[in-house]
Amino acid sequence: MSAAIPAPIPAPMAAPLAEPAVAGELPADLSAELAAAWEAVTTPVLVHDLAGIVHANAAMLRLLGYDAAAMAAMPFEGWAAPEQREALRHYGLQAIAQDDPPPAIEIEALTASGSTRSLELTARPVSLRGRRLNVMTVQDLSDMRHVQTSLLDVGRVLHQIIENSPVASFVLDAEHRVTHWNAACAKLTGRDRFDMLGRQDAWSAFYPDERPLLADLIIAGTIEAEGVPLYEGRCRRSETVDDAYEVESFFPQMDGGGRWLFFTAAPLRDAHGNVIGAIETLQDVTQRRRAEEELRRHRAELEELVSERTAELLLTHHELEAFLENASVGIVTTLNQRIVRGNRKFNEMFELDGASPSGIPTRSFFASDEDFQSLASIAYPVLTRGESLQHEMPMVSARGRPLWIQMIAYVANPHDRLAQTWWLLQDRSEVRRVQRELEENYQRIKSTNTRLEEAQNQLLQSEKMASIGQLAAGVAHEINNPIGFVSSNMSTLRGYVEPLFELLDTMQAQAPGTLPEAVDRALRELDRRIDLAFVKEDLPQLLDESDDGLVRVKKIVHDLKDFSRVDHAEWQDADLNAGLESTLNVVMNEVKYKADVKKDYGQLPPVRCIAAQLNQVFMNLIVNAAHAIPQRGEIRLRTRAEGDWVRVEVQDTGTGMSEEVRRRIFEPFFTTKPVGKGTGLGLSLSYSIVQKHAGRIEVRSVPGEGTTFEVWIPVKPPEDGSAPG
Repeated sequence: MSAAIPAPIPAPMAAPLAEPAVAGELPADLSAELAAAWEAVTTPVLVHDLAGIVHANAAMLRLLGYDAAAMAAMPFEGWAAPEQREALRHYGLQAIAQDDPPPAIEIEALTASGSTRSLELTARPVSLRGRRLNVMTVQDLSDMRHVQTSLLDVGRVLHQIIENSPVASFVLDAEHRVTHWNAACAKLTGRDRFDMLGRQDAWSAFYPDERPLLADLIIAGTIEAEGVPLYEGRCRRSETVDDAYEVESFFPQMDGGGRWLFFTAAPLRDAHGNVIGAIETLQDVTQRRRAEEELRRHRAELEELVSERTAELLLTHHELEAFLENASVGIVTTLNQRIVRGNRKFNEMFELDGASPSGIPTRSFFASDEDFQSLASIAYPVLTRGESLQHEMPMVSARGRPLWIQMIAYVANPHDRLAQTWWLLQDRSEVRRVQRELEENYQRIKSTNTRLEEAQNQLLQSEKMASIGQLAAGVAHEINNPIGFVSSNMSTLRGYVEPLFELLDTMQAQAPGTLPEAVDRALRELDRRIDLAFVKEDLPQLLDESDDGLVRVKKIVHDLKDFSRVDHAEWQDADLNAGLESTLNVVMNEVKYKADVKKDYGQLPPVRCIAAQLNQVFMNLIVNAAHAIPQRGEIRLRTRAEGDWVRVEVQDTGTGMSEEVRRRIFEPFFTTKPVGKGTGLGLSLSYSIVQKHAGRIEVRSVPGEGTTFEVWIPVKPPEDGSAPG
């Protein structure tokens, strides 16, 4: 948390240093040691006294974009945004004036490039030989703010998905606080989401006394130990979602007479796999459970009627038939893996078109032998113990339509091998589909967000390169004007100087006494002062050297304009040799101290391309080649025309790459450079540009020997822009 800016305070009463008297300096015996210590700190550090900045380490200079001289020339608050400079000054003076450090503050900084960055400043006052200094450490919050904004946007989308889902759900965080309580959940529980958000007693919506919910057990990591006894054996792992659990239970507190809920809970994990919360979904299955209870009640009544009133058996049988036929769930009985009978709902559910299911093998309603055997392996142990089976699994209708069926089964008499098995079947395909769509939508949103971040960073890099091109073109244009009139003036000056020298030669060639004495004396005095013979010999050389310098400046201006190609940003026929040469001249200042450049240009046809974009590719490859050379090396540039293709090769004698690094060099944000030295977007952007031109990049590298990049560009790319195979 950042602290409020304190009110202005008077200057400190500490005695000033006797030496040195100049503001912003330290005693000679301390200056070198302190500067070395501050430079060793990777965190940006700025040290100032009452007069000004004493020291700003390299990390601080990189952050603000100023050099050391510019920083030393400004007041210690001069790099802040104009509207916050007074606040920063008060903060610095307060730190110097008191012994206890003031709390950290946030300041908007104005960098040398004109951009603003959000910084957190922490002040620590120190005394050195009676002199008060303030040592401020700086943390850049700009990237954190950007990430927070992106996460908030994703969170809003996910919140809308959860809130608008027809499936009742709520989310607990790691502290068991309610963070989401969607409309369906509010309707089911009768508890408004604004009443529930932030509370740690989500259980109160379901139970009269405190007890953990399924989501609480998952967050606490005690689901295996406490879930089974707490839910009396009904808690089981989900067969569809890893680490999820599901339970069906009765809640007498809800809706007057109570409700049966089928609920599932799954953990929410962070990027490291740590559980940071859980989501729980709920489905009201009261109607189904009541139908089951009604069925059991009727069964008990029928058994009692059979034992007590045998005479009424036929009537009871008709009633049972009517119940089975009109039940809202599919009901079948099976014997020896064949259906004995099935009700009307079963006929509709499995699309039998009114045909009697009697005699149909039960295997017919399973998509595979594996599914059929899986149910048998689960059902047999349960049914033979006289227990009822509750299970969900995929099945198929008579027409082959996939179904997701929730089933309950029991055997009338487990000890009678001829006893039939009863099956109650409910089609939950739609619920299953909705759950699966929610999971798929979540994955798609995550994937889309990742692609958007990559696209945004590539766009930023592309815009930055375009800005560099605009700047280069502007500089070239501005330099052209003074070059023009200086060149014209040099030509005029040469025309003025040559007649003057001829006049002096003529005057010096006159016989003694021919010229007036005053003129002769002035001529000799001039020759004595400036040595006319030397000037006649040196001045033409100076003019020639100036002309050569103007020619070189014109060449640099031409290369800058050719590299940026701002006036040719569309597809055109271009000479790649010229583009490669101009690009080399632009980056030569960075290359010439690391490597000798060998050029081997072949005869190339005009290539249909966006020249400025290919120049960016050449620049990235040449600069990367220079960075890959640890000391002095060699960079070789080759161009060749091969059929309908042009090949541009950049080869270096650098450190080379391992196979693992070579496979990843075109991935966005992948870089082998230290933190802060590279974005990892150069080769990714180059790869995209070459693909846009329907070309390809090939890489060969041997660790310790060097790397070769080959850029293949078609002379005439396909009209649809697709790269050939």
